[in-house]
Amino acid sequence: MKNLDTICVQGGYTPKSGEPRVTPIVQSTTYYYEKAGEMADLFDLKADGYFYTRLANPTVDVFEKKLTALDGGVMGIATASGMSATLLAVLNVCNAGDNVVASRAIYGGSYNLFSVTLPKYGIECRFFDPDDTKENIERLVDDKTKIIFAETIANPTIVVLDFEKLADIAKRNKVLFMVDNTLVTPVLCRPLDFGANVVIYSSSKYLDGHAVALGGVIIDGGNFDFKATDRYKEFLVPDESYHGLIYADLGKTAFGVKCRVQMMRDLGAIMSPQNAFLTNLGMETLALRMERHSENARKVAQFLSTHPKVEWILHPSLESNKYHDIAMKYMPKGQGGMMSFGVKGGKDKASEFMEKLEMIAIVTHVADARSCVLHPASTTHRQLSTSDLEAIGIKENLIRLSVGIENPEDIINDIKQALDAI
Repeated sequence: MKNLDTICVQGGYTPKSGEPRVTPIVQSTTYYYEKAGEMADLFDLKADGYFYTRLANPTVDVFEKKLTALDGGVMGIATASGMSATLLAVLNVCNAGDNVVASRAIYGGSYNLFSVTLPKYGIECRFFDPDDTKENIERLVDDKTKIIFAETIANPTIVVLDFEKLADIAKRNKVLFMVDNTLVTPVLCRPLDFGANVVIYSSSKYLDGHAVALGGVIIDGGNFDFKATDRYKEFLVPDESYHGLIYADLGKTAFGVKCRVQMMRDLGAIMSPQNAFLTNLGMETLALRMERHSENARKVAQFLSTHPKVEWILHPSLESNKYHDIAMKYMPKGQGGMMSFGVKGGKDKASEFMEKLEMIAIVTHVADARSCVLHPASTTHRQLSTSDLEAIGIKENLIRLSVGIENPEDIINDIKQALDAI
């Protein structure tokens, strides 16, 4: 299977004669073996299999393999949430005294993790303006930098990532380039094709697509040589907690294996089998949905761009958008269903507009089949100070709109009547 839409439907699971056609839910914490040696080989990584669901589970494994195939990676690790995916991926390479160089234009939860929580454990974060020059961003990198982190399309500021600029910095300094691809998915953009080394997802969003299954995923691209630099010493010395394993000796799967047998072992944030089943089921229609989300969003953005009560609109499908050319370079088939816009009249008018909507709901979620809105400054990003909000581009009248897969006329008509009513 080479085509992504086919992998969405068929990837990750091939039943044998007489087995279930649909991936079954293996709701078991443990697994039976006749001989002690069989389990010993599993613990020593000499054989593939399962011994405890905190590390691996057959249902979760199917989902991991499907997404790994879609992204063109070598290994996937499914986690309990998108935030746990980011945390495990960072802790897999960072210790006290290290630092992460991250775009300011990232999801509020990630920004809070980097700016507040990780520094408590000695991991510094240095934020950059994604529109800044390559030279200024590179000045933040030193010998303690372990990750350069950004989002393909930022939530909720809709900043589009210039992969080439950051990939060049990462490659020249031999630093891991980690990208959160949640709002685009591999159907529209595969970060590994543009220089990323590790890809992060909140699978609760488009991958699931129905707002029913919490989860996250880490995809190891298998394209970072840990032996080519002494920056990541933990990959070069024996891990005495795991039989003296030297992770760099594993080659392409070094990052992924360490993340599973060390981070997942100790932090226990694996995705549940039920959520893996539901997300895998949702992914069967991912290619179809992303096409519809993108096309609907293009039509909605065009409508909003001409409405007299809309102060500004951000969606890269618009030719007037500052990121339009970059978006066409990296995601020409569609730019997803996420957009932000500002209603004239400030915060009060933004709230009034959202309350006038009839079909589009106010929810703390994005990127599922149903259209929804949110006011980030008072909800998902309310932990941030006014200066922090300004630094990451969130205005007080910013409305985050996640365009669903309903009929586009119905979406536009609901927005129109709400705007007319304020």
